Amino acid sequence: MVTVVTKLVHYLHLSRRSGQYTMNHDHSKKIADGASFDRSGSQDSLDEMSMDDYWKELENIHETRGNNHEERVALVVKEPDEGELEEEWLKEAGLSNLFGESSGDSLESMVFLSTLTRTQKAAVEKRVETVTQTMRKRNKQHQIPDVRDIFRLQNDSKGKVCDGSEPSAVRTSENKNETHDGTKGPKFSLGTDEPKSLLEDMPSSDTDINLEISFAEQAANLKDSSVGKMYKSGGGDTLLPNFRLPKDKTGTTKIGDLAPQDMKKVYSLALIELTALYDILGTEFKQQKAVKIKTKDSGLFGVPLSLLLEQDQKKVPGTKIPLIFQKLIAQIEETTLETEGLLRIPGVATRVKGLCQELEAKFYEGTFNWENVKQHDAASLLKLFIRELPQPLLTVEYLKAFQDVQNLPTRKQQLQALNLLVILLPEANRDTLKVLLEFLQRVIDHRDKNKMTLKNVAMVMAPNLFTFHGFGSKTIEQSEFVMAAGTANVMRFMIQYQKLLWTIPKFIVNQVRKQNTESQKKEKKDKAMKKLLKKMAYDREKHEKQEKTPNDADVPQGVIRVQAPHLSKVSMAIQLTEELKASDIVARFLSQKSGNVQTLKKEEVFLYEIGGNIGERCLDDDTYMKDLYQLNPNAEWVIKPKQS
Repeated sequence: MVTVVTKLVHYLHLSRRSGQYTMNHDHSKKIADGASFDRSGSQDSLDEMSMDDYWKELENIHETRGNNHEERVALVVKEPDEGELEEEWLKEAGLSNLFGESSGDSLESMVFLSTLTRTQKAAVEKRVETVTQTMRKRNKQHQIPDVRDIFRLQNDSKGKVCDGSEPSAVRTSENKNETHDGTKGPKFSLGTDEPKSLLEDMPSSDTDINLEISFAEQAANLKDSSVGKMYKSGGGDTLLPNFRLPKDKTGTTKIGDLAPQDMKKVYSLALIELTALYDILGTEFKQQKAVKIKTKDSGLFGVPLSLLLEQDQKKVPGTKIPLIFQKLIAQIEETTLETEGLLRIPGVATRVKGLCQELEAKFYEGTFNWENVKQHDAASLLKLFIRELPQPLLTVEYLKAFQDVQNLPTRKQQLQALNLLVILLPEANRDTLKVLLEFLQRVIDHRDKNKMTLKNVAMVMAPNLFTFHGFGSKTIEQSEFVMAAGTANVMRFMIQYQKLLWTIPKFIVNQVRKQNTESQKKEKKDKAMKKLLKKMAYDREKHEKQEKTPNDADVPQGVIRVQAPHLSKVSMAIQLTEELKASDIVARFLSQKSGNVQTLKKEEVFLYEIGGNIGERCLDDDTYMKDLYQLNPNAEWVIKPKQS
């Protein structure tokens, strides 16, 4: 084993001398026009970093696998046929009706397509073109509309969508901010057709993460400018930039704040945006596909995450994190996080194996004796749990994309890509990853005592998340030689910037708002609507007008009615002011000292924006209500507890 590690180190040094690191066997594609981009330094600066912790952890993993005599079934990753990858991509993006037997009914996608940015449209065009050519080669008789013709049709008709009523590019200037009936409507800034002017008008620093403009549009603008003033790393990779999110007056949207129907739209948009970003930066984006294999249908280790949660929810209804995962973290923290070498020093292999078997037999019965579990053994069990998942925590589909983040030119773009990838993870994987990263940060917070810095923790954890057993030993062995430096840096990014990664970019939320608005208008104009629904819509609209009429004269300041069904004061009219925040409204309701309000704390209830151009959105405390009201004047406002 020592010989293998020596070879790994030797190979890494050779790679350093050649000036490049690669993650997988296929990295023939280089970044186009690379001269105009400054590399982030994520690889070269690793010369300053000791990789000892990584190689030691890798050796521990191999020893653990060697002691496990049970033969594991390797997960087979299927190489997609020509066009198959693009077909799957279009399905994932919710655009499957642009090809195949359902291609004749593409009107449903027109609203979606009309909200895309230029770079997003280009990404869709590229995939549809590939599918079109593939189907023609297969002599498929399906009519395949060319998505370029769809966009061209929109432009030729002066930007009208299928109902001929709305511009395809989202308007951003004040004088164009009108709805179909000519009245003033909310502004949606997506950065679609005016990325350069928007970027120039918006002051920002190298460490500000701009969430209002599409990431791919930002990259395209910087690339086209030929200025090449990309953010340089500088100062060595040990000091990561202090990236921050500029304050958004309409509120920051976190994963978990939106209703499921809107999150579905967010997923589709994030997939298209990530693909567009990778296209612009010349990095290949391919979703892997796993062939289904037989896995354990019960137990703790080696059980699919979804199945594990299913059996855990029978014990603890509503739990979103595997119980064994929660318990192992709690066990590690119960002693102290100040233990030197925590996570780095492995437990005794034979003892860990025995504990693993005992946990399988006794955990759900509640008879397992946790007093016998030493801290380093618990840490080893936690890492073993992650490695033994039948599919990686970062998923088969996106593991390579996570790895390839290191190849993007700047740290800011790396962070943007990670943000989109986190959004794309299945809920169970994303929630478990979040708990893991929060725990790792708590370990790092005690670095003065435990000697586990961000670098050390990243080095130790990277092999557990990225060297996945399921891709076959040959691929793993090759990847181990070349992936160490890059994945360690990706791991550092995920830990350091975890709070930013769980933020949904505003431009994506605005695209969702735009889709909802267009869908509502399309529904209202549908001639097939039943009379009853028309009457209900008419009555509702009439009722809303009657409610708002008294306030029409006071529109600049506005009044909203906030409902709070769980509190003693169930309804209250709130006068909007420039400085009024969501937290102020919640505090006003909680000041009513009667009824259920005494049993609810400030951190347990939130103000929600419901309806209008959004399904449902939980507002952060610092949301300025007047600004949000102007963005969504038809919303209802409700205070309620957040569902766990």
